[in-house]
Amino acid sequence: MLTNVIIHNSISLDGSLVNFIPNMELHYSIAAKFKPDAHLVGSNTVKVGIQMFQKEIPAEEDRDFVKPNRESALVYWVIPDSNGALKGLLHVCRRFDYCKDVIVLVSEKTPDDYLSYLTERHYDYFVVGKDHVDLKTSLEVLAEKYAITTVLTDAGRILTNLLLQQGLVSEVSLLIHPVIVGKEPYRVFDQIEGSYALALKNSVPLENNFVWLTYTVKAGDEK
Repeated sequence: MLTNVIIHNSISLDGSLVNFIPNMELHYSIAAKFKPDAHLVGSNTVKVGIQMFQKEIPAEEDRDFVKPNRESALVYWVIPDSNGALKGLLHVCRRFDYCKDVIVLVSEKTPDDYLSYLTERHYDYFVVGKDHVDLKTSLEVLAEKYAITTVLTDAGRILTNLLLQQGLVSEVSLLIHPVIVGKEPYRVFDQIEGSYALALKNSVPLENNFVWLTYTVKAGDEK
């Protein structure tokens, strides 16, 4: 079963992910148009987001040790976290109203205490990789176990770049914000090795000078 992987990012006109205020309402309204079965988010992106938007981390409660029973239309959050960076933080994600539940991807090197943490709280997790999470295998597991065929990622550039370099991305969606960051950008594709051919699928001017661009990623050496 083939999985449709979509990169969706909000960026400045000069390609930066940071140092401007993104329009998150518009960002997620566009993301919903793809009707994903799961959001793939890097552990560092999750951790930074929690620290940014939570004044303090709420204490765990009994409900955090039970899988939530939410409507089937919601999407899973899938988080590669081989090092256990989100130990003590995952309940913040699980409580989010638009999250069906959290699925964690780990490796053979993941600390045992993190696996115990996940087990005690009834998080689904999968060992997919020796030293690091194997993304291709992860997509195959998600398709087999949950019938997930459309995955959207709006992660930082590390996960985004890995997905592209491993030939796993089918589409790129960019919400261009009308701002130039200038001297201190964190450009979304800065660490990509090689070049990738894209075909413009759609270009949509939006209110307040935003532009939404979508591209399909051409296979192999297709130009």
